[in-house]
Amino acid sequence: MSSAVAAPRIHATSYLVIPARLASTRLPRKLLLRETGKPLIQHTYEAASRARLPLGICVACDHPEIYEVVRSFGGNAQMTDPHATCGTDRVAEVARRLTDIDIVVNVQGDEPEIAGSSIDLAISLLQRHPDAVMSTLATPIRSRRQLEDPACVKVVFDARGRAMYFSRSPIPRPRTWDDALLTANPPRFYQHVGLYAYRREFLLRLAEMPPCELERIEKLEQLRVLFAGYSILVGVVEEPTFGIDTQADYQAFVEKRRHA
Repeated sequence: MSSAVAAPRIHATSYLVIPARLASTRLPRKLLLRETGKPLIQHTYEAASRARLPLGICVACDHPEIYEVVRSFGGNAQMTDPHATCGTDRVAEVARRLTDIDIVVNVQGDEPEIAGSSIDLAISLLQRHPDAVMSTLATPIRSRRQLEDPACVKVVFDARGRAMYFSRSPIPRPRTWDDALLTANPPRFYQHVGLYAYRREFLLRLAEMPPCELERIEKLEQLRVLFAGYSILVGVVEEPTFGIDTQADYQAFVEKRRHA
């Protein structure tokens, strides 16, 4: 497989896409929940809009109901194939229309507390490293419960900040446990933050790549990129962001908003 990707512009332009699926599995119709007075997708849209580098933002919708909700609060929405198998395919569908954009950022629709500065960091990594095709983020893990939780995806990266592996298992796995590992500086463990920035040309190629066996085992799509021989730059942020996956997650978010 050729790894050639079109050379990026010196001042790479970027655009932000939020893939939105109505039929979420663990928390049905979660993007439309509105106990705070706003649908969850609006919270994510407004948080992501605080990023300074993207030239624009849109929600890639799989259902007219989400499309209408986004339009109702003044957001930009585009309909995409309702049969798309994952969010990356939905983002790639929008990217095919963005012929003047160099970098496309994928922000999950259930990340209502995503920081605009985090989005800008992922973009700036690609702007500073014109040979790179993809970037993401990580944040230190300071809890053993979180380290052992398979729902918390871990990442290890090399001295140049390039991902070596992502896993649901603790990585690195200490041969002998010491609580001091959780307070060490620099940190020994990192949680992957599920935000991605791609070169547009690479994103279109990624959408055509078949899943690899590691991806099937871990259920982590980013392993497809590493398996194919590409690099993923990892930027570190100190404040983690947590997606809304369950009713408990959503209620915690609602309570936080009530006391803000």
